[in-house]
Amino acid sequence: MSSQNLRQQVAEALAIADVKINRSAPWDLQVHDSRFYKRILTEGTLGLGESYMDGWWDCESIDGFVFRVLRADLYKQAKLGWRSVLQVLLAKLLNMQGKGNAARNSQRHYDIGNKLYQLMLDKRMTYSCGYWRGAENLDQAQENKLDLICRKLRIQPGQRVLDIGCGWGSFAGYAAAKYGAEVVGVTVSKEQALLARQLCQGLPVEIRLQDYREVNETFDHVVSVGMVEHVGYRNHRTFMKTAAHCLKDEGLFLLHTIGHNFSKVSADPFTDTYIFPNCLIPSIKQLGTAMEHVFMVEDWHNFGPYYDPTLMAWFSNFDNNWEQLQDEYGKRFYRMWKYYLLSSAGSFRARNNHLWQLVLSKKGVIGGYEAVR
Repeated sequence: MSSQNLRQQVAEALAIADVKINRSAPWDLQVHDSRFYKRILTEGTLGLGESYMDGWWDCESIDGFVFRVLRADLYKQAKLGWRSVLQVLLAKLLNMQGKGNAARNSQRHYDIGNKLYQLMLDKRMTYSCGYWRGAENLDQAQENKLDLICRKLRIQPGQRVLDIGCGWGSFAGYAAAKYGAEVVGVTVSKEQALLARQLCQGLPVEIRLQDYREVNETFDHVVSVGMVEHVGYRNHRTFMKTAAHCLKDEGLFLLHTIGHNFSKVSADPFTDTYIFPNCLIPSIKQLGTAMEHVFMVEDWHNFGPYYDPTLMAWFSNFDNNWEQLQDEYGKRFYRMWKYYLLSSAGSFRARNNHLWQLVLSKKGVIGGYEAVR
């Protein structure tokens, strides 16, 4: 098929989403290499992201472009290249998030340098969706989120809390300093553990380099923020049972996770290849199946639209501080990270992805649980 015919196919598909090639709207594509058309038609979302990294196209507003494409359901027409098909098959055949792989998966994202995250995130280094209700900036939104979690869990001074996937210790430090909790945080990222210990120094916080499946203690409450996305559908049941095993009968488990409208067994090919290896956003069905006869749902809170401003703030910080990072990471990384942050913002803006906070109990809260917002 000629290059002109390929271009026409892409142009007709994009027109459904009011996206044009080489027009001047912020969400339009400026194509620099004609090979782009064949690549996107044969490789789908992976080809789209990789061709941006290669400089084959640009867009003033990647988030605006992705928002329009998703709202028009164009991704449903995207094809899978052979690499993407292989990833789906491997996800069905193998446990890609087993103990042997968990640390390696984490290292490919979280161990690429703490400086990057320090310059990109809020002052507490909270790498999850902020709660923008009443907030004017990223720091306030993340403080709101951490406080919301503590209030939902009804944390009291002296209570022990397990933080599964503690990141750089933002929740652990906040819950200890503001609510008097004693927090144990576990992560499989060496870089996160080292910095989290420094940031939580002097507080009743213990940061462990440990797989969640190895924790064998009892806590008043359990929290997991942005961790279950790395667990994998084969391990959802184990994750829920582990949390329940570590939770006192009258305690609460707060699960904070990105959510998807339908069940999948593998991630978006670009995200899986370059950003979060072997990551999987769960569906309601997958979480519900995993918690049957283990947990009761006391509250299910969706504030997915708040991930849009969170990601836009992260990109602004990343972009504004790029001079301090460029020598270490290079231009291709910049384009990859920009595409990741802005396309994710567009996805949440389009309501393609959600952010759920679930409050779970083992036996049900006597008298009922009053939702906190």
